[in-house]
Amino acid sequence: MIKHYPYKSLGGANHGWLKSKHHFSFANYYNPTRMGFGKLRVINDDWVEPGMGFPSHPHRNMEIISFIRSGEITHQDSTGNKGITKTGEVQVMSAGKGIVHSEYNRTKDPLTFYQIWLETNKNDVTPRWESKKFPTKQAAVLTLLASGYPEDKDKALFINQEARIYGGKLAKGTLIEQDIRHQAYILASDGMFKVEDSSANITMNKGDGAEISQSSSIRLRATTDCEIIIIDTIK
Repeated sequence: MIKHYPYKSLGGANHGWLKSKHHFSFANYYNPTRMGFGKLRVINDDWVEPGMGFPSHPHRNMEIISFIRSGEITHQDSTGNKGITKTGEVQVMSAGKGIVHSEYNRTKDPLTFYQIWLETNKNDVTPRWESKKFPTKQAAVLTLLASGYPEDKDKALFINQEARIYGGKLAKGTLIEQDIRHQAYILASDGMFKVEDSSANITMNKGDGAEISQSSSIRLRATTDCEIIIIDTIK
C-alpha cells in the first residue's frame, strides 16, 4: 500500500533564515493525523541561510540523522565532537542520556538537508556522533546509509533502532526493485520518479513523501534524473 504526500500538503515554517517543510507534526505545526510513521518521528526538509544555523540546544534518547542535499553543515557538541558534513554525506547523532549540540551553515551558499528523527530502541546510551561520505554518482542501486543491524556495521553508519536508511541518485530510465523489511517512508530529494507496488502506481516530484506499508518490495522508476531516500523501520 502506498500513501502519497505531495510537497504542497506538508506543514511548514518560515523564519527568514530558516525555511522548513515538516512531513510530521513538529514545533508550531501540529496535525493529529501526522504524528509520525512507526518509529519515525520527524522529517524536516530544511533550507538554511548562509552564516546562520541552530544555536546550542539539548536532545535526549533520539537518533538524529542528517542527509545533506546541498552545501555543508558544521556540527559541534558537548561531548567534544566537531565536524563538517558536505553535500551527499550523512551524519548521525545518538542523543542517548543527553547531549547539547549546535549546527551551522558556515559557508556563503544556502544549506539544504533532511533532518530525520527515529525513536531509539535503547534509552540512556552514551551520546555519539559520526559522519560518513558515500558515493554521490548515479548508480543502479540505492546505497545503505545508516542501519541498526549488526551485519551492516562495516558499510553504514550505526543507529540505535531496527531500521535501514538508503539513498542515492538514479539516472533517467533506471528501474530498481527495493526490498521493504518492515514499512518504509520515501523522500523525493530531487527529480521525478514512479513508485510501484502490487496495489498502486504513483508519481513523486521533488519534495514529496510517501508511506509504504503491507508491501515486501517496491519498484522505483526514474522518469528524470533523481535522488531518493528510503527509511525502512519497524512500526
